[in-house]
Amino acid sequence: MIPVTLGAFLGFSAWFVLRYVLAGFFTVDQNERAVKTRFGRAVRMGKATTLDEPIADYLNEKDKERYIYPVVKVIQPGGPYFRWPWERVYKVSVATETINMALDLETPSANHNGTELDAVTKDQLNIGLTGQIRYRPCERNLYAYLFGIKNPIVHVMGYFVAILRQRIASFETPTTDAAKEEEIDSSLMGGISINDLRKNLNEINNFMELECASAAARYGVELDASLITGIDPPQEVESALAAINTAHNEVSSEISLAKAQADQTIVQSKRAVEIETLRAQAEVEPLNSVAEQLRQLKSSGPGVLDAYLRNVRLSLYKQAKNILVEVEK
Repeated sequence: MIPVTLGAFLGFSAWFVLRYVLAGFFTVDQNERAVKTRFGRAVRMGKATTLDEPIADYLNEKDKERYIYPVVKVIQPGGPYFRWPWERVYKVSVATETINMALDLETPSANHNGTELDAVTKDQLNIGLTGQIRYRPCERNLYAYLFGIKNPIVHVMGYFVAILRQRIASFETPTTDAAKEEEIDSSLMGGISINDLRKNLNEINNFMELECASAAARYGVELDASLITGIDPPQEVESALAAINTAHNEVSSEISLAKAQADQTIVQSKRAVEIETLRAQAEVEPLNSVAEQLRQLKSSGPGVLDAYLRNVRLSLYKQAKNILVEVEK
């Protein structure tokens, strides 16, 4: 019989091998990254911090003092890898995910049950925003994603919504040369900010992507894109806004037609001036030629010009049918 002590030792050894040796092997899927900790401390890449990474370029000087995270060693897809009993592996999916921009993860019933985000324009008009956000964990800042913040996407959503509402409240149409020429358009549509927002939707999306580029350094989340798809006014002002837009379109059409007619008239006037100028030049050219001939004749001698005038007078007499001679009394 095996002694009890030896049996207990063999049993413990078998349990240890199964629990910590065989179970210590792990793999990382293709769309995953992993970070290992030893005694609760993440394995780091020397003394490097996120300030040494390109993602820190989007932080201002004040934020660079706050958001300083160590760069951890990221385990790439593959395996098998091994971990000791005092080590722990954290796996993160780096696949791009899409989320409704109106969704409040902490209060799902907010924002009309996560379907529409409320905002206020510069003319105090309550509007509803719809759209999506695509995001993924930042591989160069997994420390912030795993250990720096309890729920990173909640922070990113709050940061995104705050910047978006501020942009909507202060948005003004960018001034261009074409906009300066259309003074009647600006006077007619002035104060109706929702029209400006709809016309510049792409500019707002680009602005949001640029402003949220620092989320990777702040929270370890990269915003792949923000896509605002709808800007809707309250139902009570929808009909009035439609009437104003219809009137604006009619006025714009009449203005375009008047400008086209005016441009055509200007072109025709320029052409008529060119024709008359060429005609006058054609009439002046013979006179200049005769004047040059007379100047050369005069320079030939004192009596040459008188003889030329006599010959011209005789030729005119031959062509005339009647000649009136003035007689002095």
